[in-house]
Amino acid sequence: MAEKNLTSTTQFLLTAFTDCPEQALPLFLLFLLIYLITLLGNAGMVILIRVDGRLHTPMYFLLSHLSFMDICYSSVTVPQMLAVLLERGAALSYTRCAAQFFLFTFFGSIDCYLLAIMAYDRYVAVCRPLLYVTVMTQKARLGFVAAAYGAGLFSASVRTVSAFTLSFCGTNEIDFIFCDLPPLLKLTCGDSYTQEVVIIVFAIFVIPACMAAILVSYLFIIVAIMRIPSAGGRAKTFSTCASHLTAVSLFFGTLIFMYLRDNSGHSLQEDRVVAVFYTTVIPMLNPLIYSLRNQEVKEALRKVLE
Repeated sequence: MAEKNLTSTTQFLLTAFTDCPEQALPLFLLFLLIYLITLLGNAGMVILIRVDGRLHTPMYFLLSHLSFMDICYSSVTVPQMLAVLLERGAALSYTRCAAQFFLFTFFGSIDCYLLAIMAYDRYVAVCRPLLYVTVMTQKARLGFVAAAYGAGLFSASVRTVSAFTLSFCGTNEIDFIFCDLPPLLKLTCGDSYTQEVVIIVFAIFVIPACMAAILVSYLFIIVAIMRIPSAGGRAKTFSTCASHLTAVSLFFGTLIFMYLRDNSGHSLQEDRVVAVFYTTVIPMLNPLIYSLRNQEVKEALRKVLE
């Protein structure tokens, strides 16, 4: 038969970058360096927040979880990408591909929820400063983080079950760096309408819902900043949100391009470049964004180094 159902086979083949073997070693070294910087930067941020008492605030508590998620998020995909580059391709069992998809979706969803919660934290700090201590209590922020983890688990479970109950036919080669949704959908055949609707609904539930929460929070923040009479006061207040706003723009910008658009007419090479950016570059940039643009983090780092 011309078509072959891959649900009964044992593996998928990741073949990204195999068409340019002369670039494999330089790319391997580059991504390895980025991955090491990501691990050191985010682990350093978590440790710094734990050891410095001045950073024991709700914002930095949430930032420590975001850094931990970035470590997990990149560790799900980057080692696999390095293996593909080093071995000129890699074979993944069907179960391992599903597990990678689940973990990637799980950690990525938690990242989205944490960024939305951090936007709410900035809203309370700027617009309701007198209530900040009573609203963002230790119990409240633990509840927020637990809800983010629970929602991420639920979203990842539904998306993974929906994706891997699809019928796959034809080749089992995936010209991508890991088992992600766009390349998997290109291998499907038969009636997959129900599963794709579920996948799209949960994508809308995670990405646009979090973006809406962030936009509403920053709308109130901008209104509150504009009411500050002095230019210096406005600049100082906005500086407390600048790092978070930068991280949000980078992360959600790439996710929107990758997942909330029509897949027809877009090449996997284009998707691959975007995937490399949000799985390797953004987790590396986050600790730099929050340290270089934050005086409290720089002072805490200086104190630890001294």
